[in-house]
This record gives sequence, structure tokens and C-alpha cells, in this order.
Amino acid sequence: MTTAVMRTIPLPSGEEIPALGQGTWYLGEDPSRRGDEIAALRLGLDLGMTVVDTAEMYGDGAAEELVGEAIDGRREEVFLVSKVLPGHASRRGTVSACEGSLRRLGTDRLDLYLLHWRGRFPLEETLAGFADLVAAGKIRHWGVSNLDAADMVELTSLPGGGAVALDQVLYNLTRRGIEWDLLPWCRRNGVAVMAYSPIEQGRLLRAETLRAVARSLGASPAQVALAWVLEQGVAAIPRSGRPEHVRENRGAADLRLPAEVLAVLDEAFPPPSGPVPLEVL
Repeated sequence: MTTAVMRTIPLPSGEEIPALGQGTWYLGEDPSRRGDEIAALRLGLDLGMTVVDTAEMYGDGAAEELVGEAIDGRREEVFLVSKVLPGHASRRGTVSACEGSLRRLGTDRLDLYLLHWRGRFPLEETLAGFADLVAAGKIRHWGVSNLDAADMVELTSLPGGGAVALDQVLYNLTRRGIEWDLLPWCRRNGVAVMAYSPIEQGRLLRAETLRAVARSLGASPAQVALAWVLEQGVAAIPRSGRPEHVRENRGAADLRLPAEVLAVLDEAFPPPSGPVPLEVL
């Protein structure tokens, strides 16, 4: 039931994953919305948005439980991503947290498991936990979230750190700081980048330049904002709990932005002119 062929991005292993997926931050927290949220996630799978990103932090596990229900019977279609909280990211804690996520998700494995952000445990501890999980077949790949360029240099200098598959960070037209150092570093080193909050939790959609560009292209502001992220070779995981928004988001994967449009967006939302501290939400 998929539409046009979905764009992909490569992981260091050579595996290709859909560039446009589905985020789940704040999903699963309101019982009155559960039906719509499950329908939205399932529609996303139908439309080829088979990367589903969640975390043990989201709703204290409620988002994982929602995802587990949504993908029941369809696990083989999904590239499933979850995250370990930094307070759990010791060697044993990483394994235990992953096992909790697997139970909530109703699956025996994750396709990608991320350190949500850096905390009190040394990266060596977390890497050891990831290695144990890979060896046990409970995760296929591992990565990180909210790590900047200096963190990535440190991470990849550690034993086993070179196996990092992906860094998930805040990135959108209004948050371009990673273009100064982190994004070039990841490109040079073959590490995939995934953008969370690619439309700035909806705030970006009020920007008049974006709205004007969207009108000129016969698209929606959300589609242009998402297409811009994809044009950078970065994956995007917009969250939507409503099927109509999922269908709208999917249209971004088929939208190509001409050079003159990219120039207009660069003028309205300039790239960084120097180092910018990594931004987070």
C-alpha cells in the first residue's frame, strides 16, 4: 500500500533506511487520542514511513507501549528505534533498560538503540552495554542522541566506538548550528544524522517566508520544512498523532526544492557563521 519510492539514507553498515520516519514524543499520554495515534502510526507504515522512533523517557514508557500496539503483526516492516536514559546507561543498566523497552514494545529486538544524551556514566560503560546487547541479538545497531562534534570525536576514539551508526539531534531551518561542525564531521566519518523536531514542534510553520515558499510550490509549510531537512541528507522523524498530518508529512519525501528556493530559505534562515553550542529541546 506504499506510494512512490521513499528516499533513503545509508547507515555505516551499508543498510539503507527511509529518510522520513515517525516520531512519538508525547504520544501515548492521552487515552482519548489513542485510537487516532495508533491509526496515524499504522498509516505511516502503509505510506513507507517505516522508521519509528521512541524512547523509554516518552510518557515513562507509554509511547513504547503505544508503538508496540501499533506495530503488532507488522514488526518485520518496521525499523524500530528506542533510547536509553543517561541515568540508566551503565553497562548493566543499559541492558536492563533495553529489556524493559523490548517488553513494552512487544518485540525481541531493536533495529537501533540510542543513548538519549550524555550523563554521569562514562561512555565506555554504555558502549559495553551496547556490545552486550548486540551479542545477545537484542539490538542490531547502536547510536547516540544529542552528542556534539567533540563528543563524537571522543566516542569514536574509544574501543568499539567506531561502530556508532547515527547521531539524532535537533535540526531544522531555525536550528542550523550542526552545519558548522557536527554535520560535516558525520559526513566525513560516515555516521548518519537524524533530525528530531524538524518543524520546531510546529512553531516554524508560522514563518511567513516558509509559507510563501510553500504557496509557490503548491505544498504545505510542513512539507517544505521537512523536504529541506531531507535535502541536507539528514533523516527526519516528525511526530503526528493524526492520520491526515501523517499523509501530509509523507508528501515531503516526494518534494524536491529547486536551487532558487534553497537560496530564499538560506536568506531567511541563515546557516551558522561560526561555532554554535549544540541545541536541544
